[in-house]
Amino acid sequence: MIKLSKKRIKFLILTKFILVLVLLLVGCSILKNVLNFPDKKPRKFGATYMTMNNPYFEILNDGIKEVIEANGDILITRDPAQDQQKQNEQIYEMIEEGVAAIFLNPVDWIEVEPALIACKKANIPVFNVDTNVYHTEHVVSIIASDNYNAGVQCAKDMMSKLPKADIVILDQPIINSINLRIQGFIDTIKGNDNYRVVIQRAAGGELEVAMDVMNDILDAGIAFDVVMGGNDPTAIGAIAALESRHMNKKVLIYGVDGSPDGKMMIKEGYLEGTSAQQPSEIGRISAQVAYDYLSGKEVDKNIVVPVTLITRENLDEFTIDGWQ
Repeated sequence: MIKLSKKRIKFLILTKFILVLVLLLVGCSILKNVLNFPDKKPRKFGATYMTMNNPYFEILNDGIKEVIEANGDILITRDPAQDQQKQNEQIYEMIEEGVAAIFLNPVDWIEVEPALIACKKANIPVFNVDTNVYHTEHVVSIIASDNYNAGVQCAKDMMSKLPKADIVILDQPIINSINLRIQGFIDTIKGNDNYRVVIQRAAGGELEVAMDVMNDILDAGIAFDVVMGGNDPTAIGAIAALESRHMNKKVLIYGVDGSPDGKMMIKEGYLEGTSAQQPSEIGRISAQVAYDYLSGKEVDKNIVVPVTLITRENLDEFTIDGWQ
């Protein structure tokens, strides 16, 4: 009978353990190859917004990116700078790059259709964020704020503060989210002769354009008590035009976004109110909906995110330097 030392026994046990471990690893590798389980490669997702000159879209994009990167994937973001032809080209490039899905905020809700058709032919799902396309049959889901109610909220606040008013509306017809906001505003004052829209002009949805448009209105000598802007940059552009002329008359100006700049304008007494959106939440929801769809789950066609009116009366309930 051979008597083994304790040292030799430990060595044999360790050797057997290593052998079993190696066999397990080899077996797992063989099983993986047999079942054809590839290593997970990061998937690419594409995003294109009407402009990145508006910080709202930066925040929305960050919400999408947060979810995508948490899943080990990659987000490619493009800025068409309010040029629909350029946006369509960006979408074609994303198709060529083989993205898994595209998040789209259209420059022109109608003229984007050729790119949507190309996505459908390439079997690339499109998730429409913030403002819907005209041909909604080409997109999987529309994830947007309750834009109609945003306009309703602004109109109701105005009516609670002024018994009558002449109103300037600064819109942007090719952006349907702004159309819905303005429609909500107009429907709320409809039938009440005390509230009259004296002029309605497209203002690009951008501060500089809105400022120029408002200057034209002032040059024309049009009298008004209220300005309804399609978004916060539009409203702030109107404020800039009025301030540059040292207008002393109190004008109630409304926007939609709930941006830090908008809330600061409320604090300083220039902006009467802004119906606040939740861009980070819209982004996170959009990304999760995309993952659900790609995993075979059924997703809703229309997902509406609530809005909240911010005025000086409730401003202290919100963080001024951040988004909702």
